[in-house]
This record gives sequence, structure tokens and C-alpha cells, in this order.
Amino acid sequence: MKTPPLLKKGDVVAIAATARKISKSELEPSLQILKNWGLKVVFAPNLFKEQDQFAGKDAERARGLQWALDSEDIKAVFIARGGYGTIRVIDAIDFSDFKKKPKWVIGYSDTTVLQSHLTNLGIASIHGTMPFQFAQNEEATESLRKILFGEKQEYETGAFKLNRNGVAQAEIVGGNLSLLYALSGSVSDINTKNKILFIEDLDEYLYHIDRMMLQLKRSGKLKNLKGLIVGGMSDMKDNKIPFGKSAEEIIFDAVKEYKYPVCFNFPAGHIPRNLALYFGKKATLKVTKKGATLKY
Repeated sequence: MKTPPLLKKGDVVAIAATARKISKSELEPSLQILKNWGLKVVFAPNLFKEQDQFAGKDAERARGLQWALDSEDIKAVFIARGGYGTIRVIDAIDFSDFKKKPKWVIGYSDTTVLQSHLTNLGIASIHGTMPFQFAQNEEATESLRKILFGEKQEYETGAFKLNRNGVAQAEIVGGNLSLLYALSGSVSDINTKNKILFIEDLDEYLYHIDRMMLQLKRSGKLKNLKGLIVGGMSDMKDNKIPFGKSAEEIIFDAVKEYKYPVCFNFPAGHIPRNLALYFGKKATLKVTKKGATLKY
């Protein structure tokens, strides 16, 4: 897996919008934070355009991302916010130049589409909070700064009744469960063999979680993992007739026959404490009865 160069003060970074529209006022706090990090910020050409819920037409969002990926002076690309829309533009992107000179792509949620595609290209990326949310949680934003500038990171999370003990060393792949499900069978579908899989999700019906986990299982994506990390499963919904299990119990049922370590309630995803993760870089996951640690 190719790892882009770490950032340093004075570097130029871009903010691009591949999904939902965003206003400059919504980005103001993040611009000051990035400036405080010593970075110079430029905007993708479509950043403040609007087309219904999107940040411009599909072609405009594709051109904006292409510009950010290809511009040689830009050292990292922050996706402004999630929502929906990256899957509509991913096939219009030419990664030929980017593969020769990769740079960090940062985001989560809908950005899973882009990050999964990069995983298939053999290029590492960063799952972390986005500019739209930089001011909402200082710890999450600081974890992103540390990862981008190469400072040592080690995360800890508490014990959980469904955790499965063990140690795994492997690259982390994954992202938003709904998007991983949507990418199944496409050129952006990920290979999870001998990887640590990370999943998280927001605002889904519990039976949807069950259906998506069964798809991952039936397609072989859960069988040969080195480990599983489950982040926030936030604001789950149920029908009038209850499904009968929590999201965590559904996930555990899908992997209970396997032997690799499993960590639940990891601080990443659609939660305020959304700590940054390298995708495509080897990490060590250790799960014990006291909790779990993850370090790079």
C-alpha cells in the first residue's frame, strides 16, 4: 500500500465537496484551525456551488475533486462534508496522475466511496472528521492533526460484553457499513482478506444492519479477517414490531463463528469523538477483558 507523504507546516491543502452542498460560513471555523496548523487552504472550484442537495452538478463535483487530486502543489484533500453524492462522481475520476503522486484524502461517511476506491488502487487514506465538523470536538480534530503530521497515535477503549479477545496486526480497511454494502460488486468494492475491517453507521433500521452484515458474510468478507473494529452505531431505528437485537448483537451474530479479535464501541464514526484512523496502513489491535488498544 502506498502511503502519501506526511504534512508539514507551509503545505497547501484543498477542501473539496463531492456530496452535499456547503456554505463558506459553515467552513469558517475549520479554516482558522487549518491556518493554526500552519497550512494554506485552497478551495475546489465547485466548493460553494449548489444543485438541489448537492455541491453543484455531478460534473462540477467531479471536476472539483479531479482538480484537487491532480494539482501538484496540493498535499492533502479534505472532503468538506458527507451526506450523499460521491458514488455519483467516482467513475468520472481519472486516478492516473494521482497514483503516481498520491496525497492524503480525508473524510468519512459518504467519503467511504472514495476511500474504498483508493484502497483498491493501493493508496492509503485517512478516516476522520471533516471540515464541516472541525469545531465540534477538539479531541477528534486534534487526532486528525496528529495523524496528518505523523505524530504517534495510540487509542484505548473500554471493555464491552461482546468483545472477543485477541491480537491482530494488519492494514485497516472499511468505513461506513451502508456504503460498503452499496459498493458490493463494483470496481470500488474492497478486498478484506487478511485485513482489519472497520465499520460504523448512522440512522439505519436494525433489520438493515442485519441485511448488510449478512451480505458481507455471504460474500466472504467476514471469514478471513484479521480483526474487526466496530465504531459508532448511532441513532439506530426499529420497527413497531421490534427486531429483537441491538446493532452490536446483530454484528456479533454475523462473526461469532470466527476466531479473530472483535472490538465494539471504538471511538470513530458518526459520534462526536470521531478519532482519526489510517486506512491502508498496518496497525496493531489488541483486545483484552479490560478493553482494547489500537496503535500504528
